[in-house]
Amino acid sequence: FGLLAGGVGLGIIYVGGSSLGIFQEASGTPGSDNDNVINPGKDNNGQSDSTNNDKDNGDSTNKLPVTDPIPETNKPSNSVVAIMDVSDLVKDAMPCIVAITNLSETYVQGMWGQGYVQESESCGTGFLVEQDNEYIYIATNNHVVEGAKELTVQFSDNAEVKAQIKGQVASKDLAVIKVALKDIPKETRDVIRLARLGDSNALEVGEGAIAIGNALGYGQSVTTGVVSALGRSVTVTDSASGTTIVNNNLIQTDAAINPGNSGGALFNVNGEVIGINSVKYSDTSVEGIGYAIPISDAMLVIEKLIGGEQVDVAKAGYLGIQGVDSNYGVYVYKVFAGSAAEKAGLSVGDIIVEFEGNEISTMNQLKELLSYYAAGETVDFVIYKAKGNEYVETQGTVTLG
Repeated sequence: FGLLAGGVGLGIIYVGGSSLGIFQEASGTPGSDNDNVINPGKDNNGQSDSTNNDKDNGDSTNKLPVTDPIPETNKPSNSVVAIMDVSDLVKDAMPCIVAITNLSETYVQGMWGQGYVQESESCGTGFLVEQDNEYIYIATNNHVVEGAKELTVQFSDNAEVKAQIKGQVASKDLAVIKVALKDIPKETRDVIRLARLGDSNALEVGEGAIAIGNALGYGQSVTTGVVSALGRSVTVTDSASGTTIVNNNLIQTDAAINPGNSGGALFNVNGEVIGINSVKYSDTSVEGIGYAIPISDAMLVIEKLIGGEQVDVAKAGYLGIQGVDSNYGVYVYKVFAGSAAEKAGLSVGDIIVEFEGNEISTMNQLKELLSYYAAGETVDFVIYKAKGNEYVETQGTVTLG
């Protein structure tokens, strides 16, 4: 894909700033002869036009004095520039990107009540985020690897290796898969790279954005655009599990996010990953709107998935509440006597909004996060607690039962 649909021509998207030599200065200087701009109060030769000057000709008809004038917008600190060539950035970034193939099995109900298992193949994208002495860890979307019977990743040199799921959080649509270093050919290990991660909390609307992913399963492709908006809220239902996925802090971009792009990286103009692309959040009925999970949010979950396994159900931590989804978080409508929650100061009417650094939107999400903590572990939380006629944000610590 090029900057125009289908790669037919070279599109120009105007943004501010320049980096890594991928921006080319727009020709001409505002106000110069190259601009072909007609300046108010002057003719095309730059001479004063007295016919348009009310002060000179004394015409004050229909003119009202302006006592508090609204100023014009500021001139950009840098010259207006155009995203024209991101080839150097792509060359540097591509070694951290992988294509993911998911071979899964689905139970299909027949017309007469008879069922059968049907194999299906889907594709997605991921990027390398960490390694230890045994494995390389790859971040992606949960829906890319959901239900996998077999996973295969293809590196930038086209080498294909089997992968395993390390951990998943469906409520965040995030997952980590791992590839054994011993299974990766030496020549491949020599060329692959870990992604450089940026700070999505520092993003500004209008910044350049570059999406790389395995679009439509045809192999890695590149689309460009800008950060269109920040903090977008989107709610979707996972078709496989029925889980409601709520994300209140998505990056919106006009860089095309197509099927197969899911799990791929959204880069800034410095070649840093700022988001994880997700088709799940995209609307196919409109053009120019794609979404990505901010990397600063995603890494809170990804690091937990890499660092720990889901604990055995018999050993899992117990909070001791019953809750229901609300517009702000999980509303606590029952606290069990003697439970970890009661000992930590939680009470009926509290709203749990954060758990060990992860924003909480639903009860399902809270349960899923709890599955990574064993009884006896201590975690931090943030709640809204009723104080008179208002709610006050309160931080606390709980030792799970």
